[in-house]
Amino acid sequence: MVGLRADSVRFSVDNQLAPGSARDGDQQLSPKFSLIAGPWAKTEFFFNAGRGFHSNDARGATAAVDPAPGLAASRGMEIGARTEWLPGLQSSLALWKLDFDSELVYIGDAGNTEAARPSKRHGVEWNNRWAPNKWLLLDADLAWSHARFKGDDPAGNRIPNAVDKVASVAVSVKDIAGWSGSLQWRYLGSGALVEDNSVRSYSSATTNLRVSRKLWRDAELTLDVFNLFDREVYDIQYYYESQPAGLPAREDRHVHPAEPRTLRLTLKIGF
Repeated sequence: MVGLRADSVRFSVDNQLAPGSARDGDQQLSPKFSLIAGPWAKTEFFFNAGRGFHSNDARGATAAVDPAPGLAASRGMEIGARTEWLPGLQSSLALWKLDFDSELVYIGDAGNTEAARPSKRHGVEWNNRWAPNKWLLLDADLAWSHARFKGDDPAGNRIPNAVDKVASVAVSVKDIAGWSGSLQWRYLGSGALVEDNSVRSYSSATTNLRVSRKLWRDAELTLDVFNLFDREVYDIQYYYESQPAGLPAREDRHVHPAEPRTLRLTLKIGF
């Protein structure tokens, strides 16, 4: 399978702090290619490659000095296999690679992102979905990645906030005398917070629970319990210099705590 995607973006910025406005634009063609071979013994092999992008902040793309590209190109590929050879089990394993012409990095002092150096990533993903019977389902998704800026820099080449390991494991039951439920465990590994890897984020693990009851044909009551074990973890972590009022400036972690144990009750009625 082959494909071609065309993208065009236009920026218009009116500066309220200084007279004048700026306009700019960017375009990109992104070819795509997929090759799938099989199946043999309920197993197929695949290769995907293509070009993509991420857009940059309009203020950076229209800057008078050293403007960022409107669309920062990326090139990626993956090779892997999918199988249903074992009854009830769907499993896939993929090796992937991704290169960006420019990485987006969060600047805490300014409160926005800016275009940084080119980057490269590679990793492996393993996804599994097992249904041993019609009412039980188990999911397990595991991923590992290696992210670096290209080139050598005395300050280091780690990409801030790029975590190394991610995992999700869930068990679900469905339609047992009108009851359904699921329990999901999610893990986000540690990652560098600064380029030289001298400060790293804390890993986090949270568990979510869902229980639902079918009241009648078109009505269902659901209870969600987020952060079931009330873990004190962080959703977001950054490291930069700041200066609270009346205190000296210092470099430190800036975090957004995950919400404590939270309950949500939902009634869904169809008509």
